[in-house]
Amino acid sequence: MEQLVRFPVSRKVISFVLPLGYSFNLDGSMMYCTFATIFIAQAYNIELSMGQQITMLLLLMLTSKGMAGVPRASLVVIAATLTTFNIPEAGLLLIIGIDQFLDMGRSATNVIGNSLATAVVGKWEGEMAPEPEDLADAASDQESFVATGRVA
Repeated sequence: MEQLVRFPVSRKVISFVLPLGYSFNLDGSMMYCTFATIFIAQAYNIELSMGQQITMLLLLMLTSKGMAGVPRASLVVIAATLTTFNIPEAGLLLIIGIDQFLDMGRSATNVIGNSLATAVVGKWEGEMAPEPEDLADAASDQESFVATGRVA
């Protein structure tokens, strides 16, 4: 939040968009669950049609919304997705060992996505204001233009 204030996005936009994003904008989690499920299907040599993959993506877009703030919730979502597409649940054991490391990348993707969404909404709403230091620099530039006879 401090970095978004320095970006500069108003605190009003940050305090509304960022928590909303962490509840509903979990792109990293949704992509991870999709890739993990497809990986498990490939490990079992199960072919998924393009329609099944798109259905899986849409299903995970909905089910990933409940993952925010729950440790290892992605494993539960993946297990539910595996049963939906008749993929053996035992395949979940293939990713449990590396889930801790993948969680870091998943979280980083979520943070970047939510920060970007906050900056876009801030720009969209006209809530992006220059920092006070930038205003001071602009004023000194204006004074130097006036002193030299050039008009900005």
